[in-house]
Formats: sequence, C-alpha cells, structure tokens
Amino acid sequence: MDLILVRLLFVIVVSATCYVIAPFGLPRNLDAGIGALVGAGIILFEWKLRAVSLKRLIGAAIGSILGICGAYLFALVIRSSVPAGNTQSFLQILVMLLMAYVGLIVGASKGDLLNLAALGGVFGGEKQGRKSYKILDTSVIIDGRIADIAETGFLDGIIVTPQFVLRELQLVADSADSLKRNRGRRGLDVLQRLQKMATLSIQIVEDDFPAVREVDLKLIELAKVYEGKIITNDFNLNKVAQLQGVEVLNINELANSLKPIVLPGEIMKVFILKEGKEYNQGVAYLDDGTMVVVDNARKMIGKTIDVSVTSVLQTTAGKMIFGKWDERAFARTSGVVQSVVPAVPTAPVPAAVIPNALVETKPQP
Repeated sequence: MDLILVRLLFVIVVSATCYVIAPFGLPRNLDAGIGALVGAGIILFEWKLRAVSLKRLIGAAIGSILGICGAYLFALVIRSSVPAGNTQSFLQILVMLLMAYVGLIVGASKGDLLNLAALGGVFGGEKQGRKSYKILDTSVIIDGRIADIAETGFLDGIIVTPQFVLRELQLVADSADSLKRNRGRRGLDVLQRLQKMATLSIQIVEDDFPAVREVDLKLIELAKVYEGKIITNDFNLNKVAQLQGVEVLNINELANSLKPIVLPGEIMKVFILKEGKEYNQGVAYLDDGTMVVVDNARKMIGKTIDVSVTSVLQTTAGKMIFGKWDERAFARTSGVVQSVVPAVPTAPVPAAVIPNALVETKPQP
C-alpha cells in the first residue's frame, strides 16, 4: 500500500512540474497531462524491472554502454562522410538508438552467464537466490496436486510459470475434445488457486527459446538459465532433465514416498471392489490409490475382508500390493461368532392352545 502511494505521489509531482514549467510549449493542462503519462510510463518501467534479476540488469547496463560507445564511433564516420544537415543528425540519432537498444537486449540475454557469487559481498547471495526458483510443467499444473502441496507449506521460493507453458495450457483448454478441454480448464483453475496463496510468489516469465520446438526441452533450457528446479510428473521429462544436469521435483515420486510401508505377512483390512484379471482374484484400493490384488477373493466383491500381504511390487507408476484371503480362517471366525450368540429361550406352548387337528392321537387298542 505504501508503494502505491509513493508511485501516485511521483506521478502527481511530475504532472505538477510539467504544469508549472510547460516544457512542451502547449497549454498548461495538456503539459500536465503529458507529464502524468510520462510519470505513469516510468512507474510501468520500474514495475517491469522488479521482475528482472540482478544479473540481467548488470548485463543490460554493460551492453548499453558498449552500444553507445559503438554508436559514437559510427557517428564519427557519418560526420565525415555525410554532409552536415538534417540527414546527418537523423542518421547519428538513429545509430545511437539502434546500438543502445541492441546492446541492451544482448547484454540482458547474456547477463545470466555472469558469476556474481565469485565477487562476494552483496553479490554473494545472488546464486543462492537462484536456487529457490521452481518451474512448473504443464502436466503438473493439470494434475492439480501441486496446489495441495503448496497449501501445506512444503513448497517455498519463487514459482515460475513460463509463457510458453501458458500457451500450451490454453491450447488444451480450447481443444475440441471435451476431455482435453476440461483438463485444460482445470489447469487454469489450479494456477488461479496458486496465485491466491499469500505464501507463494508466482512469476510469469516471457523467456522463450525459438530455436527449441518442444516444450519439455524449453523447460530444461529455462531451468538452466534460472538455475532452478522443474516440478513435473512426466517420467520422460524427469529422465531427460537429469541427463542434462537439471534438478527435478517429481510429484509422483513424492506421492510414492509418502505411501505407508507394507511388509509381507502383515494383515490389512480392504474392501474388494472388482474382479481381478487372473482366476479367482479380487482387486481393492487403499486410500492413497494403491492397488491391492487379493487371491481367492472373487466371491467377496462388495465386502470388507482381512487379507495377508504376500508381496509388494514397486513400479514406475506406483506400488502394487499382492495378498491372499484365507477362506478357512474366515469360516472359523464366522463359526465362532455364531457359537457365541446365545439362543433365545422359548416358553412352552400350553396344550390348550394347540389346535385339535395338530394333536397326535394314538389308536385305541
């Protein structure tokens, strides 16, 4: 709130100064309006600079200085080869603006190659700050679990969302396929949910790599530039990034590591949901989505039973648990339950109330 007031005061001061001085030779009201626009432009430029790293600022400054020096040398050539006049002045100004602009752009793009940490002092923390960048992949945005992780407080630092990822997400949301369209819209909702979290800093960066066509490879190049980590659940992107020395945070690996440890021989209670692929198998699922394949449990579909774990299989897609249901133990348990239920005593029925037709009569001798 304080920054907004300071910026508003700055625009008012610039506008009032233009109103008093009238630098453009126009009526004072128009000069004040132009001053307000100039002040707003400066505020916008300052707001854009806040998202630029220190490396890029230093690189842009060095590039601009070198560009102006080169423009001065070109101006000497123009002065000696072009007659004095408006054409010469125009060419000198054009060359100066062109060289300064080129130096600014090239210096900013190459500024990430600077190693400010080697200088020490106030620059020593620049590299440490870089390591806190986390770049979101399209798949992890659509997945949605990243928002739940962020709400728990385990995700910190600056969350970077590249513009090319947003474009891919928008293409998915505008797809003619209803399934893809719903997935894309869910991804946009997840981004809005992340932006509303006060504990996170979300940055949308314009960096792009036109020479690289695939989005996954662009993410790897962006992670190299920002010295950050890629958050994804794509198995292939995970492997390619690791081969190129880029750190990856895989949501699936995190979910697998948080699943409860089950050892062979343990007894667990599961709900048999459906039939398995093999003969007489039943399939159940734990609360975290882990599949449990139970032998001899086909006829127990729709019931909760106790199974004995026989083995655990770890795959790239997750963990599978194999168990066996002991029908004899279940029968013994059921029999015990029935035997302990007390019989309800019945009172003798008086003979008077028994119909005559039901009374057994003995033949007379």
